[in-house]
Amino acid sequence: MAGLSNIPNSDDSQTHPLLDEHIGTLDEMIERFIGSFGWAQLIQAMVVSFAWFFDAQQTFISVFTDAKPTWHCIDPKYSYCNSTIITNSCKLPRNAWAWNEPIQTSTVSEWDLSCLGPFVAGLPTASFFSGCLLGGFVLATLADSSLGRKNSLVISCLMMSLSAFLTALSPNIWIYSILRFITGFARSTISSCALVLSTEIVGKSRRDKVGIIGYICYTLGFLSLPAMAYLTEGSSWRVLYILTSIPGVIYSIIVHFMVHESPRWLMVQGRKEEAITTLRSIASYGTNYNASDISLSGISIELEQHSNADLYSAIKILWDKKWALRRLSAVMVVSFGVGMMYYGIPLGVGNLASSLYSSVTLNALSELPSSAITYFLIGRLERRSSMLFFTMFSGLCSVMCVIIHEEQQGLRIGVELLSFFSVCTAFDVLLIYTLELFPTCVRNSALSMVRQALVFGGIFSPILIAAERGVNDNGFLSYGVFGLVICVCGLFIVVLPETLGEIICDTMDEEEQKAATISMLNASI
Repeated sequence: MAGLSNIPNSDDSQTHPLLDEHIGTLDEMIERFIGSFGWAQLIQAMVVSFAWFFDAQQTFISVFTDAKPTWHCIDPKYSYCNSTIITNSCKLPRNAWAWNEPIQTSTVSEWDLSCLGPFVAGLPTASFFSGCLLGGFVLATLADSSLGRKNSLVISCLMMSLSAFLTALSPNIWIYSILRFITGFARSTISSCALVLSTEIVGKSRRDKVGIIGYICYTLGFLSLPAMAYLTEGSSWRVLYILTSIPGVIYSIIVHFMVHESPRWLMVQGRKEEAITTLRSIASYGTNYNASDISLSGISIELEQHSNADLYSAIKILWDKKWALRRLSAVMVVSFGVGMMYYGIPLGVGNLASSLYSSVTLNALSELPSSAITYFLIGRLERRSSMLFFTMFSGLCSVMCVIIHEEQQGLRIGVELLSFFSVCTAFDVLLIYTLELFPTCVRNSALSMVRQALVFGGIFSPILIAAERGVNDNGFLSYGVFGLVICVCGLFIVVLPETLGEIICDTMDEEEQKAATISMLNASI
């Protein structure tokens, strides 16, 4: 039976034919000796991508742990009090009402946060995203410089899981918010490291589809939350943190012993013998080539002088090159709008539906067709046009959630799901697009910066949602703002180049040479 590596490359015809004469990359070595996509590569990609599962859990766990429970009146003096008429319990004396659920089911009920204002109510989630933002800037280039993809992934996942476990021991809202900040700081580079590591071990023809594995794992992690919350209904919110943190610790140990470092990163760092050893290890599993034949003969990669320089050398490279800075700036603006929508909709969906479990589950399920569409069509989707369509459509649907009246609850939820589906697809395409826009020597750093822009958009989401609950404005402060922002930010995609079917480069010089060759070819047509 033929292996996965024998699947033909359907995208080769879209690559400029003369580029191979000017640009030599590791793609040829990988596809020659270990195949485009073999079983060893598939196993590593699946193991590495599973980090997204735990990342999703810690990102959206506050939807349940910090949810505002329903309440009822208990003081007969306030006979007019009815939760179906008076929707804001803060308008009543505290001794006139009580929570319907046990007090320990949510941080809001345990610490009585519901009437302390939007800042305090949104502080834990905002702290989490602030930690993600700071962690991205501090840890962004470690995977490109000293630690590498694998070690960065292991350390980040382990730190995130341990801090999540400690979060279950929080005595008050302030310690809780600090630990959420640390959790966000630790997880800031998990998905980018996992995505880069899983895609750099495969050939060009399968790189985009391997990236989708992470999205599927992320969706499964998101889906696991309503199931776990439902099974532990009535229990303390602390149980949910414990259940999601312990498997993450075990996973980190598995990755440390089972996963190989990226041979691309090893080569760019000048560690050629380790790169060959890694390729031989992978080639020894089910390929048609002799692992001992792997060598560097015929492969020419000019390492940049700053590839082993200081920690933030990759950021300096991006800043010094005008074309790279222009690309990074534009894609980060787009990411900000996508992030505000992507993180904001699940956090605020409880405002549109009566059942938190069903609404979160429906949103999580909408990521599955998004990942499926990306997987099957990514080889044919033009990056710019598809990103422009999905951002505009998501923004339009989000604004529609404000226009549609509350009496049409089913229609509002349906439009909200369309909005989330569209932004999920935009999110998926955006990360793959970013991988293709930047060469190996700065790819992880560029992807981390883009994810920081996503997170920066997410910081504003819980504050807007908490403020909306206080004024009851039918969703304009959340869904209305989300929709307008993503529409404006999405327009910046038009300044980026198309990357569908193009060769992926390893150094900045290769990327510039490729661009020059393409320009020359286009001019000759």
